[in-house]
Amino acid sequence: MPPFLTPNPGLNSGYMIAEVTTAALMSENKHLANPCVTDSTPTSANQEDHVSMAAHGARRLGQMVANLERILGVELLCATQGVEFRAPLPTSEVLQGVMARLRAEVPPLGDDRYTAPDMEAASALIASGDIARGTGVAMPELAA
Repeated sequence: MPPFLTPNPGLNSGYMIAEVTTAALMSENKHLANPCVTDSTPTSANQEDHVSMAAHGARRLGQMVANLERILGVELLCATQGVEFRAPLPTSEVLQGVMARLRAEVPPLGDDRYTAPDMEAASALIASGDIARGTGVAMPELAA
């Protein structure tokens, strides 16, 4: 495959910045994964040192999930572009359906363009469950 999944590497940077974006989000998730309990502070005249950090942990988890949706959205963009570079080699019907769903929202990347809207659209497909449902994978319904 061509470098950075672009038809004209050297002239275009393709998905290079998207890769940098996912690396930054992954690094942020590693920092957010530090247990909140390590920040417990003694209270009540030093009589109590157990302070529930569950709310803080839940807020962190929410951000980590949002970051993961963005990471998976970029992976979806790159995987689709990569499979398309392998044409006319076939892929599975399930993957063809997933790719068609993405391509209904995001066109293939040829020459460089501002890709933030592409990444947001792909992330939204991940977050909504459209991509998982398109694979036939059973997904538990999450409470809002």
